[in-house]
Amino acid sequence: MATKYNKVKQAIKSSILDGTFQPHQKINSESELMKQFDVSRHTVRLAIGDLVTQGWLYRKQGAGTFCSEKTDETIQQVGLNQKNIAIVATYISDYIFPSIIRGAESYLSKQGYHVSLFSTNNDHEIEKKVLEKILTQQYDGVIVEPTKSAVHNPNINYYLNLERLNIPYIMINAYYDELEPLSIVVDDEKGGYLQTEHLIELGHTNIVGIFKSDDIQGSKRMKGYVKAHRHHQVAIKPNNIITYDSKEKATKPVNDLYNILTNSIEVPTAIVCYNDELAIKLLDVLREKNLQVPEDISVVGYDDSFLANVSEVKLTTVDHPKSDMGIKAAEVILELIHQQQGERQNKRDKVTSVVFDPKLVIRSSTQSVSNKIVNQELLFE
Repeated sequence: MATKYNKVKQAIKSSILDGTFQPHQKINSESELMKQFDVSRHTVRLAIGDLVTQGWLYRKQGAGTFCSEKTDETIQQVGLNQKNIAIVATYISDYIFPSIIRGAESYLSKQGYHVSLFSTNNDHEIEKKVLEKILTQQYDGVIVEPTKSAVHNPNINYYLNLERLNIPYIMINAYYDELEPLSIVVDDEKGGYLQTEHLIELGHTNIVGIFKSDDIQGSKRMKGYVKAHRHHQVAIKPNNIITYDSKEKATKPVNDLYNILTNSIEVPTAIVCYNDELAIKLLDVLREKNLQVPEDISVVGYDDSFLANVSEVKLTTVDHPKSDMGIKAAEVILELIHQQQGERQNKRDKVTSVVFDPKLVIRSSTQSVSNKIVNQELLFE
């Protein structure tokens, strides 16, 4: 009983928060809700009664039940007389994300803002719950790292509702293309191009590219990989592009690379990796195949993370602004908030998206094919 009642209540609340039901719009009738959720009229009336008491809905005698305006009753106060920003990241404590978050949090704190951190774990259902929480609390603005930005997002309505409620938001690292939001990103296509061109200029023509397919960063880096091959008129071998999604990241890149190294007549001489984390993981595969980096195979990472310097092989990689991205995101969201609150006299100064220009950081994980040939000749002398 309690489970069914909560299911109905949460579904109605979600439809309000994602904008399906607008203020003063009539919601589904009791009979429709009974049919939709396969519950009794008593269960429906309990759920609606609770939402009326909490200020989410109101009744009109003889007309039905309607969606209320957003009021203090439906907004949980994050902090009285406190300025609040929500930061939503796919991960909070992993990889380069702490540096990005620290940059934003430090800047916002100095400006007198309290920061609430949320993690989606790159999962749409968790993102939905986070957005619902944000919409039921009092935030001045939101900084969001999108979840699986390269695939359809079922939570788009929540972002549209943020816009309807005049809550400014910006996106970092990636963006949902269909929303055309303000964003703070790296030119990932150029980054993928730089990774690949570096290897081609070293004489490599058999280059494996491994990219994450459900994040827009991965699709753009793969585009840069292809673009570099086209520009330098180097053919891409049919099996040399490996893609994987968030659920597959622990196994598919490792297994697919192992198969290529085992079954290819011509073993690849270089690998372009989606990020440094993947590059470090693949070093184990290369060791298992008795391939040394860079003597037998060159490897390029992405992000210039702390991992690039902790392994026995120092990674050639593409830099990521990390803390600077966080600071820039904080600056932009505050500018939007100030404009929203009418604190900027000159509103002609339009706030725009920011694209950081990537640069290649060359270390010891790459070398020219000619050096590889010399090393092989020395082995046989």
